[in-house]
Amino acid sequence: MTLAIFDLDNTLLAGDSDHAWGEFLVEEGMVDADEYRRANDRFYEEYLNGELDIFHYQRFVLQPLTRHNTEELEAWREAFMAKKVQPMMQDKAKKLLADHQNQGHTLMIITATNRFITEPIAELLGVEHLIATEPELVNGKFTGEVAGTPSFQEGKVERLNDWLAAHGESLEGAWFYSDSHNDVPLLKQVANPVAVDPDPTLEKLALENGWTVMSLRV
Repeated sequence: MTLAIFDLDNTLLAGDSDHAWGEFLVEEGMVDADEYRRANDRFYEEYLNGELDIFHYQRFVLQPLTRHNTEELEAWREAFMAKKVQPMMQDKAKKLLADHQNQGHTLMIITATNRFITEPIAELLGVEHLIATEPELVNGKFTGEVAGTPSFQEGKVERLNDWLAAHGESLEGAWFYSDSHNDVPLLKQVANPVAVDPDPTLEKLALENGWTVMSLRV
């Protein structure tokens, strides 16, 4: 098995689904608009700066899920997919996925964004394997906490290694595509690291190390 691994937000998608979910909640009147938007924007800046406390952020993101039943949440998510995610889809990203699939590679998305948000996006992109931050569920209800290790920074390496061990696979010949310097720990683990529309920190590192730099934007 040769893995072709992809970050999701600002890599396969032309935007950040996690941040967009917060915007969606504000626009639909499901949270206190001013307070939630300020916090959502602050966390996003911390992420971009490599300063994000992932557990603090995930509690913020997951808290609204604890206050509603499954039917309401699924209806919200369906509307979110149509309103926010569909406009982020990129033809070049779909072609890249298809190119790897045609080479017989196994597709995987690994993302810090939680599974509730990302599972339907992975399905829409036709990617079978998804490693995402797992929201804790007790008796079918979200608790607002994270289950296990968030797939963020070094946590992506840990979660991927767990997956490889469970499936009896390795990273031999693997590819990893990402836009963010937060993903440097995993980019350093693969044979084929690719910086996609990278942030300035990652672009500089990619050029210094001879990594491929590419764009999926129109």
